[in-house]
Amino acid sequence: MKRLIERSRSAGEVLRWVTQNPGKVCASHYPIALHKLGQLLQQHPGQPVGNGDARGASTHVLEQPEFQTLCQAIVSGCSKFDNFSIVNCLYAAAALGLPGESPLVRVLEDESRGRLGRFNQKDVSMVFSSEANNKALEAIFSSQLFYENRQERFIRSMAEWLPRKAENLTPYPPPLIAKYVARHRLREPRLPPTIASFLLKRGEQLDSKVIQKLVFPFSRMNYRPSNHSELFPKLEAILEQKAGTSPLATVNILMSMFQLSHFPQAVLHQVFSPAFITNVMRPDNPLGEERAVSVAMSGGAFLLRELQGVPSLPQNSRAQSWGLLMPQNSLVGKDHHDHRVQLYKGLVAEALRQLVGEECYRQDEVLPPGYCTDFLLWINRSGTVLPLSRVPAASKAPSALPPSSPAAISLRSSVLALTSDLQVVLSVNDKWHYCQNSDILVGSRAMRDRHLRLLGYCLVQV
Repeated sequence: MKRLIERSRSAGEVLRWVTQNPGKVCASHYPIALHKLGQLLQQHPGQPVGNGDARGASTHVLEQPEFQTLCQAIVSGCSKFDNFSIVNCLYAAAALGLPGESPLVRVLEDESRGRLGRFNQKDVSMVFSSEANNKALEAIFSSQLFYENRQERFIRSMAEWLPRKAENLTPYPPPLIAKYVARHRLREPRLPPTIASFLLKRGEQLDSKVIQKLVFPFSRMNYRPSNHSELFPKLEAILEQKAGTSPLATVNILMSMFQLSHFPQAVLHQVFSPAFITNVMRPDNPLGEERAVSVAMSGGAFLLRELQGVPSLPQNSRAQSWGLLMPQNSLVGKDHHDHRVQLYKGLVAEALRQLVGEECYRQDEVLPPGYCTDFLLWINRSGTVLPLSRVPAASKAPSALPPSSPAAISLRSSVLALTSDLQVVLSVNDKWHYCQNSDILVGSRAMRDRHLRLLGYCLVQV
């Protein structure tokens, strides 16, 4: 039967072989028949069908009783099909241009979603390459299997058609798409602009918790949207209206702006106002909100002199009393997620031990306002690596001042400038620190490097 279908010279011949010999047709023959129909119909283009996609599908053929019989056979038996037959039928149906609301496509999509956990990566990629409506997108990006794996074939395909359909998207798929793009650091040239355009047009209608999800990919990938001159003022206006509705979302949006070197001063004074801080410190609020505010204030304070007069969290706040104001790795996490980085850092540490001695470097040193560094060295003006025990005391944050306060940071930078000594940060960068298939650092890493340079450190990438 497979050879007879593949040798057919017309769509009518394919349909006759399949519908007139039901006893000889098995599950694997249906996707072959659908694919063959697609090939033959492309050779004899007809009118567009279904959703208007002119991929050569003939209305006359697809409305024939034999084709409806073929579809009904697939609908009736697909629950017994193997995974390969299911995904191939769905892929062939999409290639034929069948509309998403057709019974065949609906049943195949439902069956596919029910089997996602049992699909292999090839099956998953084929399924995701053929679904494109709002409901399907939401189901796709809600799938944990899809979320955890980078589906490059689907992303390339989606990048072609998503910009054309962005205006018709409901508010649900874009945040899921943004979350996926951020997780896999996909700096695909067409997807971030589409998210930015959606945010610019629909931002006022969205909750701040949704906005933070849409903004995050830009900071994650260190990507300033081309429409940032319009988008950022729009976000500022939204934050001014909704700052108090979700403090954590507000601060997350601000942190994303910080990473993109945008500092909305009017909003910052509102967010870091006594009323806002009092609201954050309510006993019924999660500790995470209080911690996020303290991190944002510490991360942005030394960049904006205007913030020096803004109230900080009280000394008895939960974040401070629990040691969480600026914990290690609060702004940029250490790389425990990647064992290879730790092995590589071990090799670098051994090389430094042999070259300069253990007393001349520190590993995993936390620097104000809370950045964890891989390796720290002190070099004087003659090029000699000094033991860190001999580092001038004035270069460290004075005990009378919080290490992340603007005054302490300014004092330290001034001392470094006067002594002309050089404090070097060696950064061990792995693929996780870069956007996918790119030499562009992710936003958090890039912001850390900018801030450390402002503090007078010399950064060397290893």
